[in-house]
Amino acid sequence: MFKRLISCLFLLSAAAVAADKPTLTVYTYDSFAADWGPGPAIKKAFEAECDCQLKFVALEDGVSLLNRLRMEGKNSQADVILGLDNNLVQAAEQTGLFVSSQVNTSKLILPEKWQNNTFVPYDYGYFAFVYDKNKLKNPPKSLQELVDSKEQWKVIYQDPRTSTPGLGLMLWMQKCMAIKPASMAATGEKTVTVTKGWSEAYGLFLKGEGGFSAELHHLSGLSSD
Repeated sequence: MFKRLISCLFLLSAAAVAADKPTLTVYTYDSFAADWGPGPAIKKAFEAECDCQLKFVALEDGVSLLNRLRMEGKNSQADVILGLDNNLVQAAEQTGLFVSSQVNTSKLILPEKWQNNTFVPYDYGYFAFVYDKNKLKNPPKSLQELVDSKEQWKVIYQDPRTSTPGLGLMLWMQKCMAIKPASMAATGEKTVTVTKGWSEAYGLFLKGEGGFSAELHHLSGLSSD
């Protein structure tokens, strides 16, 4: 781990000056660390500044990140966790494994004021469903309409136990419909499958397996002015 290696550098002999650089281990989600994601470019730029090695450990989603951290406990090799969302903050704090970031977030402009000294927001967005406009000419205008309509729409979404969008969808339904039995039954009838993570769900959607896929849509970024 980065901090552990830094503390040991002063114990090395002169013969070990050329030893490996310290490693900063970041647990994150797979689409961030993928070749087509932002991870590789960030890794290159960060390593040029920090004189260290940046190691990504990629898991499927934010919920998977938290589950991995819970399982590893104090034996975790993670220095940074990147990819939790606001619905997971309380559970993450309860692990007792996180420390203050000492990052000043007071100038960030967010939909809601951020008051947390441990977790640093770097992105935000809205939960929604994507669909193919070439196949669906009259899409539902609301979650309620999607669930309750007699249309034979087919939906792909993620398991809330392993997926951030899956957890968000469940909380969205709680907020909008208070998990009415009829609505849950209607959702089940429209369900193609429930996947472990976003990548699998979106992959099935692109193959035409379902008409809708639950997503978290990211906005352009956070403003500091």
